[in-house]
Amino acid sequence: MHKHKGAMVQKKALITGVAGQDGAYLARFLLDKGYEVHGLVRWDSYVAKRDGLRRLNLLEVLGPYFSIHYGDVSDAHNIASVIKSTKPDEIYNLAALSHVQVSFDVPASSFDINAHGILNILEAVRCLDMEERVRIYQASSSEMFGKVPAPQNEMSAMQPCSPYGVSKLAGYHLARLYRESYGLWVCNGILFNHESPLRGEDFVTHKVTRYVAELEHGYQKPLSLGNLEAIRDWGDARDYVRGMWMMMQAEEPDDFVLASGQALSVRAFVDAAFSSLGYQIEWRGSGLDELGVDAETGNVLVKIDEAFYRPLELDHLLGDASKAKDILAWKPEIGFEQMLRDMIEHDRKIISLEGNGDG
Repeated sequence: MHKHKGAMVQKKALITGVAGQDGAYLARFLLDKGYEVHGLVRWDSYVAKRDGLRRLNLLEVLGPYFSIHYGDVSDAHNIASVIKSTKPDEIYNLAALSHVQVSFDVPASSFDINAHGILNILEAVRCLDMEERVRIYQASSSEMFGKVPAPQNEMSAMQPCSPYGVSKLAGYHLARLYRESYGLWVCNGILFNHESPLRGEDFVTHKVTRYVAELEHGYQKPLSLGNLEAIRDWGDARDYVRGMWMMMQAEEPDDFVLASGQALSVRAFVDAAFSSLGYQIEWRGSGLDELGVDAETGNVLVKIDEAFYRPLELDHLLGDASKAKDILAWKPEIGFEQMLRDMIEHDRKIISLEGNGDG
């Protein structure tokens, strides 16, 4: 059971996008630090509120020191009203249309949420004359680097390859602009890929771990994936929310890369996930005709679907978090193998509950 240090409440935090993976872990982290936490949930994000608060329930976030506010960062009046009423010491802007592939289908929505959202927060703090008391964390992304050669750090050029990346880059520059022009205390966390048992099921990592866990319940149709050669720096979300908080405790606002410093291809991620439960993948063919076959049974487990390729592919992301390590003393504590094991074990439990009619 989690215990809140109620008598020691020192700060209030507002987390936008609190029902997402990072928001839920951050809320739990801050509650354990003795914060009073306010979370913003977009009013139409989930058909059923039970689904929308699933992650918060799992982490036992809901309680007397946590308050939910329904709203939308793209609504300037709404976000200003929430900030005015909650009077937070720290604002963590994690609200985003965060699926890169989807951003190609709804580019305007990406900008409304990812760029206009942080602009509305910055303007609200400025217009409410709260610059002196509020610190702001802006969730930036490694997708801003795009095709810039690896490894990437705070000094690397940025050439985003998706509407998501471009919208995040706009938000990043807005945060810097308000910091330098108006003296707002705002930092950018440039986070590389980070996963966990709470990752959304439409992300490739969770698609893979869920499929592997389901294999134990009988062979099914093959898993459809896109570009197997894409290389990503995968860390654990629990390490990264700790890094967000550490950025906000620094003397001066700054921009920091958080990354594991190790990169794997999607193919290597797939191999590792399957092998963790005793399956060996044999790859046959090439390009769109490539298949991942169970070496023991010959069953086709993985196939390639062109629909999962991006219009402009981003090949190689590998982060250099030296600055965060030097200035913040941050370093990842959960390795890739542990992260993968936790994800698969979580999926196995969920599938078991669903099989018993408890899902």
